[in-house]
Amino acid sequence: LPPTTTIKPGSYVFPLSGGQVLLKREGKAFWEYLGDKDIPAVIFKIPSNYPPVESGNGSVSGMGTPDLVGTYGTYQYFTTDGKDIPNDYSGARLTLVDIINGGVNEVLEGPPNSFRKGAPIMKIPFTAWIDPKNPVIRIDLPDQKIILNQGEWSDWVVLSFKPLPFIPAMTGICRFYAKEVHPYFKLYVTPLNINPKDPILPIDWPEGFAKKVADNAGYFYTQGMPEDTKALTNNTFTTKEYYVQSQMVLNERDRLFDYLFSQFKEGLFFFYYSSTDLGTHIFWHLRDKHHPAYDPIARAELGDVVEEIYQRMDKTVGKALQRLDDNTTLIIMSDHGFSPLYNNFHLNSWLERNGYLVLNYGKTKGSLLSGDVDWSRTRAYALGFNALYINQRGREGQGIVSPGAERDRLVNEIAKKLMALKDPQNGKSVIKRVHHREDIYTGPYVEKAPDLLVGYDWGYRTSWESALGDITDGNLITVSTEKWSGDHCGATELVPGIFFSNKKILMEHPHLYDLTPSILALFGIAKPEDMVGRDVFSPAPEVIPEKMSDQKKKDIKSLDYI
Repeated sequence: LPPTTTIKPGSYVFPLSGGQVLLKREGKAFWEYLGDKDIPAVIFKIPSNYPPVESGNGSVSGMGTPDLVGTYGTYQYFTTDGKDIPNDYSGARLTLVDIINGGVNEVLEGPPNSFRKGAPIMKIPFTAWIDPKNPVIRIDLPDQKIILNQGEWSDWVVLSFKPLPFIPAMTGICRFYAKEVHPYFKLYVTPLNINPKDPILPIDWPEGFAKKVADNAGYFYTQGMPEDTKALTNNTFTTKEYYVQSQMVLNERDRLFDYLFSQFKEGLFFFYYSSTDLGTHIFWHLRDKHHPAYDPIARAELGDVVEEIYQRMDKTVGKALQRLDDNTTLIIMSDHGFSPLYNNFHLNSWLERNGYLVLNYGKTKGSLLSGDVDWSRTRAYALGFNALYINQRGREGQGIVSPGAERDRLVNEIAKKLMALKDPQNGKSVIKRVHHREDIYTGPYVEKAPDLLVGYDWGYRTSWESALGDITDGNLITVSTEKWSGDHCGATELVPGIFFSNKKILMEHPHLYDLTPSILALFGIAKPEDMVGRDVFSPAPEVIPEKMSDQKKKDIKSLDYI
């Protein structure tokens, strides 16, 4: 949230109150219960914790953390080859440059300058000098020089953006990659990450914890998803270049784990690895000959990257087990598994063609977010990968469906039609399961949840367009040829997560919501009354049958049941 009060003398803007960064997640995080009992906790990179809750001995935010410019990761790329810049791309600033007198003069774009009217983008100039004979460049920044061979990555570089002469600089970190020097000049720059040693935004708790980690283990990616999948899907990276960058992330995460785990003495230690997730999203197509994006050349060069990543995770588990004593419980968990992404289903387009979503007059395609939808006649819409919402009166801004019987009839009707949907190309089911929110959610926020959760069948998923609220005018089902080739938007039984432990698990089918009661029980903390789930390390509570009265026995016997 921006400052509530400012003064604007001339071309300047000065805040008279502080801005805020708010965590929109509701409820209480599981480690906050430990904090209430003064039990130490270190939480590193857990998703959906930006800014971190003010609990525990040390935490750094994970997925959901922006880069320095306020996006989830915008890289910069400078090239003399016009073919490198696609007509349609996202997550990047792509710049066609010229070589003048042996060098490229350009700027790195940083965050907006909120102290100037109009919040202009702050920029840092640089010159990349190109060796005319050797594949080497020298990058001259205002306060440092970097020499790179073709194909070489720089270390982390600290950049300072000065809003005003008397205002402290905003610092970020980035890495440069000299993709090519001859015959074309091609320079990739990572998204500008928040500097963990001098964070301008709240990425840690307590303040200074990220600096302590960086001082001892080196600079690291602070953006929520450090693997640059956009550079791959925009074809800035080849598959091998993405592999190298993602391995850098994994190596960095190993280094951070080694430091943080070496400091762990008691309480709770949580550490998140992103590589198994992003690695399987991207590299599924190298292990699946049936995938439309299967690349035998990349497979021969890189092998089965997914298996390689899991083997590395096994080594990390081994390191952890070597340090643990008999009184320490190790839990390894993932909230989902994976399935292939062969085909995209345009759910919003299906809703439109079945009369549940109505476009404005004359429109054959559009977006939920761009004024293209006639909300006065729209009864349902989709946003996100599995979520389907009813345009409900009193909840949505322009809702028309009454809660209660009308809403219930509509969700039942849509669910039935989706379950009957077949792919016309092969006759296969597109949807495996459609969940009503009341069947899977409890608590005070059920009304905010999607009305239906769509669980796709093997090989199918919501299209990128539909997930972002778009309505297309082409086929409802399209083949997925992208390298983002594995996914987990299928029905839960098709993509189950994992739960491993060095302590015997006494529940046959644990759920994700059983994790918190289990952790609390390990520390002797009773589960709150409004919390679902149970301790997976304890036997199921014995159900004592009700003592049957003589009259009830007579009543049942009269029905010939006994």
